[in-house]
Amino acid sequence: MIRVLLVDDQPLIRSGFRALLDIEDDIEVVAEAADGRAGLALAREHLPDIALVDVQMPVLDGIELTRRIAGDPALAGVHVVILTNYGLDEYVFDALRAGAAGFLVKDIQPEDFLHSVRVAARGDALLAPSITRRLIDRFVTQPLHTGAGLDELTNREREAVVLVAQGLSNDQIASRMVISPLTAKTHVNRAMVKLHARDRAQLVVLAYEAGLGGKRDRLPPNGGTADSRR
Repeated sequence: MIRVLLVDDQPLIRSGFRALLDIEDDIEVVAEAADGRAGLALAREHLPDIALVDVQMPVLDGIELTRRIAGDPALAGVHVVILTNYGLDEYVFDALRAGAAGFLVKDIQPEDFLHSVRVAARGDALLAPSITRRLIDRFVTQPLHTGAGLDELTNREREAVVLVAQGLSNDQIASRMVISPLTAKTHVNRAMVKLHARDRAQLVVLAYEAGLGGKRDRLPPNGGTADSRR
């Protein structure tokens, strides 16, 4: 059973999401809150798998709530998914840095919303394609520099990180790099360990901060040269 906490200051939004979630046999809404402070208390009380958090709320906003959940060892199993509108691009990167597992736009289709909740519950990063594109557009003009730990990556791990930053799944990465999905997952996981990334979403943040993920780092369809280190 996937346990969900809803944190949004708009009752109609909470009711709509709850109506969708409550009819699913494998999902349970354990609590609702109208502000970040109440949401934090309920997260500590119920220890949900997923916290669906609005980015703009009174008392304590979604970014600060995310930061406090991510910083509390007792809440290590809580995956924060930010609920946002298309016009809130300035909050995306800050919330990812604060520890959000991903983002959903509020006009998402119901079937995509339910699928996304299940994806986030598995611990996978959740970035809507439109948001990923905005991240790429924002950071493509920044100068390339070496991030901490980047030099420790093999060429293949670096290629995998670039593709993660471009929003590709493990299966898509495997196709681009002409490797098996298991090998792609291994490259991603090893990169996360070397870069001290808490999850896949934070790996995206680190990739952009290191200057990866933009047009300079787009790979050819075969995933790179044949002499890449493995």
